[in-house]
Amino acid sequence: MFLRLVASIAGALGAYALYTILKLVYREFSSPFRHFPGPKSSSFLYGSFADIRKAESENNFLQEEWVQQYGPTIKYKAFFNLTRLYTTDTKALNHFLTNNYIYQKPEPTRYHLGRIVGPGVLVAEGDAHRQQRKIMNPAFGAPQIRELTGIFVEKSLELRDILAFKAADAGGVVRVDIMTWLNKATLDIIGLAGFNYDFKALASQNTESTELGKAFATIFRDGATQSPLRLLRTFVPLLRLIPSQIDAPRKAAQANMMKIGRQLLQGSKNEMAEDGTFEKGRSRDLLSLLVRANTAKDIPASQRLSEEDVLAQVPTFLVAGHETTSTGTTWALFALTQNIAAQTRLREELLTVPTDNPTMDELNALPYLDCVVRETMRVHAPVPATSRIATQDDVVPLTTPFTDLKGTVHETLRVKKGQTVTIPILVMNRDAGIWGPDAKEFKPERWESQAISNSIPGVWGHMLSFLGGPRACIGYRFSLVETKALLFTLVRAFEFELAVPVSDIGRRTSVVTRPVVRSEPKSGHQLPLIIKPYVPS
Repeated sequence: MFLRLVASIAGALGAYALYTILKLVYREFSSPFRHFPGPKSSSFLYGSFADIRKAESENNFLQEEWVQQYGPTIKYKAFFNLTRLYTTDTKALNHFLTNNYIYQKPEPTRYHLGRIVGPGVLVAEGDAHRQQRKIMNPAFGAPQIRELTGIFVEKSLELRDILAFKAADAGGVVRVDIMTWLNKATLDIIGLAGFNYDFKALASQNTESTELGKAFATIFRDGATQSPLRLLRTFVPLLRLIPSQIDAPRKAAQANMMKIGRQLLQGSKNEMAEDGTFEKGRSRDLLSLLVRANTAKDIPASQRLSEEDVLAQVPTFLVAGHETTSTGTTWALFALTQNIAAQTRLREELLTVPTDNPTMDELNALPYLDCVVRETMRVHAPVPATSRIATQDDVVPLTTPFTDLKGTVHETLRVKKGQTVTIPILVMNRDAGIWGPDAKEFKPERWESQAISNSIPGVWGHMLSFLGGPRACIGYRFSLVETKALLFTLVRAFEFELAVPVSDIGRRTSVVTRPVVRSEPKSGHQLPLIIKPYVPS
């Protein structure tokens, strides 16, 4: 009896696997992209991603070479040699980003991201995403970010004082891994600004010093780890049903995070008065604002988020409001070490402000600081690319027609249901046809004089760093002001230089692109800088 049951299960799994394989083979051979130009794959399992990762570690961007060699609309091979569309055509990208009911995150991407952030607004699609976004929008408006700026500055000053102490203790000049310290600062910031929780990461010098910090670190490490087994589980949903030891720590951490999240949510509800306002101290954090918006009298009960949906935003706040900003600020400081004239000019501008505690409006009134942040987000976009899958057949307009390998001229793109397209964020941000021959260079001055093209369908800065359309980054204002507060405080106080040769700096992407030291591959993500207190001459 037992053997018959095992045989039945094995037979069912085999039939499902065969069906899945045949469906993928049919899709490949019937794909409208099959005659498009593009690079050859070097690996059946990883497709072109192995080549991309190798080039990235050497600080090269293979996709830019593809576009230069094969043209603006090409194909390439992803995992298991499945074909993806890659285009830098602005009209096509605008179509993909604005038609979010047709083009959604692929299920493997949602699964992988969901293991880190849960079913929050980053993962939700369709009506669920629209509902979450509608309720959350008020919490991320300019007035709300203005109220949170004090937290950004307070933690920036705390980081400044820690680094100043380290420099003094080392005799005036010290080497630090600035990325680690920015991670701690931004974790503290999103804890307080997001849900009134103090991670104490800077104070304890340990991001896992609190219960929530330890849970988040466990989940993020799990999500960033790659292996053939995890890759198979990502693309073969049935394998996710098989218990595995690799899931146990993540599940325990997620349960702990949800437990703490419920406590934070209940605390926010308890402090909300009958008129929908909060006691002083809880009125500013994003969770409280979300609770208030979700219980507003003009929101029908059927359109309100469930408690589970509200809780799902806690890990979303942590990842989207922590990792991306710390990474972006890290790259800003790296860029300033490679352009000392820009670092000097920025410091001179910042020192004209007569206070260490600027408001959001004072930060936004600094033109060169704005130029530096814009140029960082352009050249060093923390998220280099994303993808979408078609949920139905579609015809996509093109700005520039192209000719495929068979000599057929395409004035539009035919996309079939189930096919994946890549949104090339970084490549578009560095496209020489849009930004000029110096597109790959960090030149903040370009934002002062250059006529910036508005052809890129981005929500901010005529670039794709925060995407565009209905799924554009909801927290981009939060991230930009936080970045400005950190740079304002640190560049006023210190001079920065790279502690290793620039040729030794590589990149590694897992959700976001972080710096690594190529000669220290086992040390993980880091950016070693030499810092010394700035002394006016």
